[in-house]
This record gives sequence, structure tokens and C-alpha cells, in this order.
Amino acid sequence: MAAVSANRLELLQIADAVAREKTIDRSIVISAMEEAIAKAARARYGSETDVHAEIHPKTGQLALTRHMLVVEDVENSSNQISLNDAQRANPGAQVGDTIADTLPPLEYGRIAAQSAKQVIVQKVREAERDRQYQEFKDRIGEIVNGVVKRVEYGSVIVDLGRGEAIVRRDEMLPREVFRNGDRVRAYVFDVRRETRGPQIFLSRTHPQFMAKLFAQEVPEIYDGIVEIKAVARDPGSRAKIGVISRDSSVDPVGACVGMRGSRVQAVVNELQGEKIDIIPWSPDIATFVVNALAPAEVSKVVIDEDRERIEVVVPDTNNQLSLAIGRRGQNVRLASQLTGWDIDILTEQEESERRQADFENATRVFMEALNVDEVVGQLLASEGFTNVEELALVDAKELASIEGFDDETADELQSRAREYLQQLESELSARCKELGVDEALRDVPGVTLQMMVKFGENDVKTVEDLAGCATDDIVGWTERKEGGEPVKHPGYLDANEMSREDAERMIMEARVIAGWITREDLDKGVEPESEDTDA
Repeated sequence: MAAVSANRLELLQIADAVAREKTIDRSIVISAMEEAIAKAARARYGSETDVHAEIHPKTGQLALTRHMLVVEDVENSSNQISLNDAQRANPGAQVGDTIADTLPPLEYGRIAAQSAKQVIVQKVREAERDRQYQEFKDRIGEIVNGVVKRVEYGSVIVDLGRGEAIVRRDEMLPREVFRNGDRVRAYVFDVRRETRGPQIFLSRTHPQFMAKLFAQEVPEIYDGIVEIKAVARDPGSRAKIGVISRDSSVDPVGACVGMRGSRVQAVVNELQGEKIDIIPWSPDIATFVVNALAPAEVSKVVIDEDRERIEVVVPDTNNQLSLAIGRRGQNVRLASQLTGWDIDILTEQEESERRQADFENATRVFMEALNVDEVVGQLLASEGFTNVEELALVDAKELASIEGFDDETADELQSRAREYLQQLESELSARCKELGVDEALRDVPGVTLQMMVKFGENDVKTVEDLAGCATDDIVGWTERKEGGEPVKHPGYLDANEMSREDAERMIMEARVIAGWITREDLDKGVEPESEDTDA
């Protein structure tokens, strides 16, 4: 009896030790042991036998039972029992009930013990993985500390104490080398549940890594007095960070810099010397862009809110253009990422030349379309008219108020403008028919006849064709190659014809009309699950 008690105690001690070592619940370990013992017993009594094992969590007492289903006609004697036999043991038994027979203790052989061990190891490993996933899935967005365990194909495996994480080569700073045993600080940006266990992905290049480092170094950020509104990084080289203070007595830039630069220097050291520009954030986009382009001087900004594009004019003197653009376009690229707006930089001379070219172009358009002389064309262009559509839609009184014009002149100009637009529309309609473009494409909000022609020339001829397009197809995209200048790939439409947001909205409207998604899906922002839209 003493030996039996010792074995019972040993089972519980093993369960406690495994639970402590793997930091999982003790009941999970005991459940794994029960399943392992039941599996070993099935090897002894037959694989079809429904054997259950139960270990008492306090005493360690092991109970083995065989469950038999009560049936009228027995087809499998290993897990079924006839009603007559069942009622001999239990008079109240009915068909469909389960009878439990107590089995005698087993002496397990080496193979059965090995099989039981595999089951326990597997169950404990699954429980450990689940615990690890549950623990780290809520830590996305935090900075963690770990020790380099090994380096595999350029990626670094980090031991976090209660789990393993990976820093991929592209998530490390350039020229950064880690060796076994090095301490690593990184940002948890993703945790995924995979078959081989939870994968914890760390990054040292993520913009939020810098934001979290500042929160650790600057008490005002941690306390919420100073807020980081935007971060843009060129990892290992340069970064810009936009900050704002909720307390007028606290200077946000000074708080981040610290006494003699001590706070920002601590972040710079962690990021291998990455230069950091700390910029005061402003709700006024023009002010924010000017701040973001520092140290360059800005003499004028022109904002296009529809396309979220801003034109910045810098002085011709003191090499301000190259200063604003930065080495390999770095300064303007980071400023664009920080503000979320596209930034075009021109010198005062370039802007003057471009304005002159636009003026001459508008004059020529009016001369050709309206059959007027150069003076009238120049007058219209100087009043801010850029195309014939604007002229046709403007109030006639406004046109008549231009110096040198009267009511009769205004009516005649608008009459010619409408005739020109009608002729243009008929020509475009004919071209659409020639290209085989479906007229239903005109029903998609945002689509014009000019666009239909360009779509047709690029083999987009139906609503379904448009629905299958990607935003990049419509407006083009910019490919940034490492160490080289960005390469622009044109889309079906000109760059100034439509913004990315408008193109995306137009494609989604086409998908609604094509029946790929519903209007409710569009309002919720749902993407269609279709192979045709993988682009």
C-alpha cells in the first residue's frame, strides 16, 4: 500500500513540476497524463475500447474505466453491450445509456510508457504554445527586451524568457550585427498563431519603435502632456517626429530634446546613430509642411486639398532646393511620410516659368476652342480660367464684369464654349464606340468620357473590367529602389486627373454596380472575396 501511495504522490509531483517549468495550468498537465494513460490502456484492451482514465487532483488516485454503450443488437463487443446484459448489472439501464466498468490497474511495458510520454509531451507543448500566444497577443505595440539565442540566415532569434521571437533581416537597422548572448530591445509588431507554435515578430525599423523609445525617455510623453502625432523613418539614417504639447507651458520639442540633448541622444544611441529631427506638429497643414521641411526655408505653399498635394516654393538662393529635397530625396520623402501629403518642391524661378507656361497653354486652349484672338485668350487666362468647362459653367454676369467684356461678349463666349464641348463629347462618344467601350461604364460615379477613352485604349471596356482594376492601374505608382531614385510607373489616367482616393472610390462603386459587393459592404469598407480582384 505504501508503494501505491508513493506512486500517487509521484504523479502529482511530476504534474506540479511540469506546470511550474512550462508556466501552464496544473489541470492541463493532469489532463494530458489522463489521456496518455487511457491511450496506453487502449493498447492493452484494444484500440476500439472506450477507456477513460481519471487522476484525483488531491490524492493522485488513478481510476481506469471502460465505457460501454447500451444497444439492442451488439455490433462491436469492445464498446457496446446488449440491453439484457446491461440490466443484469443495472436494472434501470436503457438503450442509449453508457455503462462504466472499472478496470484493474495495469502494468505498462516500455512501448506503452513511451507512447504515454509522447502524448504528455505533445499536450504540454500545445498548452505552452497557447499560453505563449495568449500572453503576447496583447503585447503588440510594446517594447520587449531579450537575449539573442541564435542567428539564422540573417534573422535573429531572441529569447524573451517566456517565449521566442524573431527579428527578420529587413526589420533590423542597416549594418546592425548581433551575436549570441547580445541583449536586444525591439518592438512587437505582430503575433501569429501557426502550426509550429506562435510566431512573435519583432522590429527595430518600425516607426512606432522610435515613438515608444521616446515615451520611455521622456516623462512628459509617458504622462500624456506631450503627444507624438506622427513618425517617419529612414531606418538607421534619419527620422522626423512630429510632437505637440497639451500644456501651453511645456515646450514639446525641448521636452523631447532634454537637457543638453540627453533624452534624444539616448534614443539616437539605441538606433545606431540615426539622426532625428523633432518637429512641432500643427493642425494647419501648410505650417506643418514648412516645419517638416526644416532646415530648408520656404517662401510660398500652394495647397490642393482634393488630391492632398502641396506645392512648396523655395528661394533660388543659398542652395535651398537641394536642402529641401535632401540627399537622395530623403528630406522631402520623410516630410511627405510625416504629413501624409504629396509634396512638390520648386524654386521661385521654376514656379514663375511654370506659371508662365500654364498661362500660355490656357491662352492657346481658349484661342483654338473658342476661335478668339490672343488678347481675349490672355484676358480669360489672366482671370484664372484654366479650361473651357469652367467658362461654360460660370455665371454670365461674372464673365461680363471682366474689363473690356460686356453682356453680349459674355453670351457669345459661353455659346461658343458649349458648342465646343458638345462637339468634343460627340467625338469622344464616337471614339468610345470605335474602341468597343460599354456605355454602362458612364454610370459609374466619377467616370467621364475622356476617362472612358483612356480606359478603352488600355483594354478596360466594361464595368467588370473596371471593378477588377487596382488603384495603381488607374493612377500609377512609385517604386522606390534601395540606393536609387524613385521610379514612377504611369497609370491609365494622367497624374493630375485623379487622386488615389477618388480612383479607389470609383473602383469600389464599379464593384457595387457589377454585383461583387453590396452597398452595405461598401459602407463598412469590405473588400470582395474574388480571384478577379487579387490585383
